[in-house]
Amino acid sequence: MGEPTPIPHATKSKTNPKRKILFFAAGTGLVLFAGVLLFQTFNAKDGSAGEDKQAGKVRISGAQPAVRSQPVAKVGNVIISEDELARECLALFGPDVLENVVNRAIIQQACQKAGVVVEQAEVHAEVNRIAKRFNLDTKTWYDMLQAERKMNPNQYRRNVIWPMLALRKLAGQQTKLTQEQVQKAFARDYGPRVKARMIMLDNLGRAQKVWDKLKSDPTDFERTARDNSIEPNSRALGGAIQPIPQYSDNERLWQAAFKLKKGEISGIIQIGLSRYAILKCEGRTEPVVTSIDEVKEQLLDQLTEEQTQEAVARVFDKLKRETRVDNYITNTSTGGVSKTSGTNFSKGQVNRAIPNPTQGFNRPPK
Repeated sequence: MGEPTPIPHATKSKTNPKRKILFFAAGTGLVLFAGVLLFQTFNAKDGSAGEDKQAGKVRISGAQPAVRSQPVAKVGNVIISEDELARECLALFGPDVLENVVNRAIIQQACQKAGVVVEQAEVHAEVNRIAKRFNLDTKTWYDMLQAERKMNPNQYRRNVIWPMLALRKLAGQQTKLTQEQVQKAFARDYGPRVKARMIMLDNLGRAQKVWDKLKSDPTDFERTARDNSIEPNSRALGGAIQPIPQYSDNERLWQAAFKLKKGEISGIIQIGLSRYAILKCEGRTEPVVTSIDEVKEQLLDQLTEEQTQEAVARVFDKLKRETRVDNYITNTSTGGVSKTSGTNFSKGQVNRAIPNPTQGFNRPPK
């Protein structure tokens, strides 16, 4: 039997130290290649890990780019020029790569205005810190980035680390953690979880019919899940899902789960737009870590990072709204509006500004 499917928005359990580091960012290498060719933003030679003295900075000028007429290939008697290749890359990857360059330019201008400077020593120190989180030395971390993301050290420092540090400084917010936040994080990541099966449906009427059937025969939950659930992975396993942690993202789901006793079936739980769940409790897991003191340092680091990312997202959202951007590839104009209140933001917005420095890699062992 396969592994139970993860529940929607649930926090993962304690990481297995032996679990392999995996990467799933398909296509990143192609976009990076297009970015190098289109915008010539890196000073290092091809394949070089040389030092970029202007990490993160974007050349901003009104000068027209020089025509690139150097040949890159010859097919029979036909010469393919660098300019032709650049046009093809522009057509395929232009909007995505340009967005990355525009975001860096927005951050750079904000830093100049605020007098914020990110030194090379800070960039290198951050790379070292991230590598140590995975119990790796810096060279091995760079080698993994090159192999998995097709990203050389200069690209990583310039496109990922520099913008992240710059936004942190612009945010200028000290994190404030409460004891309640730490306790909830401990319960979420290390506390007991509800072992359950779930039937997911996309229609309240259908959910009511399924629930009525289960009420008359609660022992037939697995077959009912296979026949009715719209979630393919758990449906194939008779509704089996990963144990549900307390204080995970889907509040309605975990609150309903923790009210159940073994063998009980929940009511109909609306867990999203046109998404209704019915749970059957099969008991609870036994915690491996029972004392918060054993993992308090890791919890504090994790919560601090979460608060920092939220502050960074707010700052970048504000910069995007206040900075006029005329995009001639997509023929759109954005920004140029200043607001002082009512800001809406999401954590996802900061990921549009800069890639996550550990995107695609599992969390380091706790």
